[in-house]
Amino acid sequence: MGSTSDKIAGVANEAAGKVKEGVGKAVGSDKLRVEGAAQEAKGEGQKAMGDAKAATKDAANKAADYVNKKL
Repeated sequence: MGSTSDKIAGVANEAAGKVKEGVGKAVGSDKLRVEGAAQEAKGEGQKAMGDAKAATKDAANKAADYVNKKL
């Protein structure tokens, strides 16, 4: 996945996790609440991965631009 895809998937998982967690609290389901928290954490990880990929790509592009200027 690309950085944007990871970020989008992360936001979607975070949102779905929050909904599951809220429903679990509302109906008294510890299982649903825990599943929601886990999905939310997964989403946070996906967003972080997308941010890391974007930062790596930016750094590589800057390095390439610098090298090309020296040529």
